[in-house]
Amino acid sequence: MDIVYVVSVVVVLVGMLAVLKRVISGPTLLDRLLGVNVIGTKTIVLLALIGFLADRPGFFLDIALAYALINFIATIAVLRHFEARFRGRASAVTEEEPS
Repeated sequence: MDIVYVVSVVVVLVGMLAVLKRVISGPTLLDRLLGVNVIGTKTIVLLALIGFLADRPGFFLDIALAYALINFIATIAVLRHFEARFRGRASAVTEEEPS
């Protein structure tokens, strides 16, 4: 049964490397943010798999749950920051246009 967990860990790590390309070369900011969010989600799955491999799933699942909350809050915070930044830019553009 351990071989299934090891193969799963390798598959998740390969998936994380594939998404890392999107984070580095994403054409837009939202592509990069989505890539970071996917890497965070895959990290949670990786923590759960490592917990089952180490025969201590409770400990690692607690860490994974805390990481999931931090990942969610960070994503919301970054999105609100950029929303306010883009709204400020949009209002500045509309004020400069002649009527």
